[in-house]
Amino acid sequence: MSTPTPLTAHRTACRPGLRPARRTGAATTVLLALALLGTLSPAHATADPLQRDADAVRDSGVTGVSVRVDSPLGARTARSGVGDLRTGAPVPPAEYIRIGSTTKTYVATVVLQLVGEGRLSLEDSVDRWLPGVVRGNGNDGRRVTVRQLLQHTSGLPDYIADVLPDMSAAGYLKHRSTTYSSRQRVAFAMTHPPVFAPGTRWEYSNTNYILAGMVIEAVTGRSWDKEVEERILRPLRLTRTYAPGDDPRLPRPHARNYQQFEAAETRGGSASAASPGSLTDTTLAYLPFDGDADGSLISTTADTNRFFSALLGGRLLAPAQLAEMRRTVAVPDTPGEVPGSRYGLGLAWTPLSCGGGYWGHSGSGFGYLAWPATTGDGRVSITVAVHSRPADETTAVRQIRAITDLVDHAVCAQPHRQEGKGHRDRT
Repeated sequence: MSTPTPLTAHRTACRPGLRPARRTGAATTVLLALALLGTLSPAHATADPLQRDADAVRDSGVTGVSVRVDSPLGARTARSGVGDLRTGAPVPPAEYIRIGSTTKTYVATVVLQLVGEGRLSLEDSVDRWLPGVVRGNGNDGRRVTVRQLLQHTSGLPDYIADVLPDMSAAGYLKHRSTTYSSRQRVAFAMTHPPVFAPGTRWEYSNTNYILAGMVIEAVTGRSWDKEVEERILRPLRLTRTYAPGDDPRLPRPHARNYQQFEAAETRGGSASAASPGSLTDTTLAYLPFDGDADGSLISTTADTNRFFSALLGGRLLAPAQLAEMRRTVAVPDTPGEVPGSRYGLGLAWTPLSCGGGYWGHSGSGFGYLAWPATTGDGRVSITVAVHSRPADETTAVRQIRAITDLVDHAVCAQPHRQEGKGHRDRT
């Protein structure tokens, strides 16, 4: 699914689009990033294709990367780069990671379970469950359905820009501990007009999943994260996945995350992808958008694979609800993306070079990106986690291509992958 780069104005399958920001001296910077990364290349080419591709992701400019593949042949892992630029420590095995907007798939799964139980309908209006919440500037919850929330076809504006007043290292440090309620986040969005009439287009808006989380609470009487825990995490024994609330810390072990808020400048004043600007340690969450149903979960690559394997394997949803989740609409192609990607109900489909495609939902934020991918039968699952994000478009596109190449190679190499399922299921 689409991952934002500095050129995007809105957040797609992950966290906010990152634009070059003005230079600031207030941030904690890591100026020796290139020197450290330059020492990490192996002295000889590896014979392991997964390790080779992980090294390629590192060579695209990320500080550190970890990958896990689970299939009928067993589990395989690869790590590359460093987990701490100050000490040079490697990316730890079995690390905790932020999964950002991958949270949306968990939330959509709970909503669809409630649909299967007859407790709500995908065609219910948002206003039925949240009367008067979606109002103002042309927004009208009476015209928006639960399905449109889950599929990003609601036309509701995104709240992200309202909680990101200063896209810089200084802004991150100043605002990272600010907290908002779900209703406050929606209220921010309601100060803007709709992007389009409900059901007429597709555009990613994190507001949709803030509202989906609120709908879950309206239906069940319990918060979305409690329902995710009860319905998904406990049954699957995902003991290392949880919603941290307003706690900004990552548990150990973890790699540190780094955000480049500004591209370096050459003597001529142009941005240079080959000479990145300083990196800010963003391991602590940016709570204004890291704390709700649109993208707050912490997990591991193993737990993430187990979740998507169970979901696509039919262990979490009845056949009718899983079919609804996999009914997709086309999404616009973006730089670095695999052309022809599509979006269902909290689940994205990406074509493979060898035919067919994989399902998943990427998620990212300041300094991190998670990219899960699972075959249509749930038998092969891959999660890639990277620990830095760039400011310039060229580097961002290169990194996304390295990640999608890794996933494509790993899935296509599997003898048990399911062919063409995404094409048959899409609408």
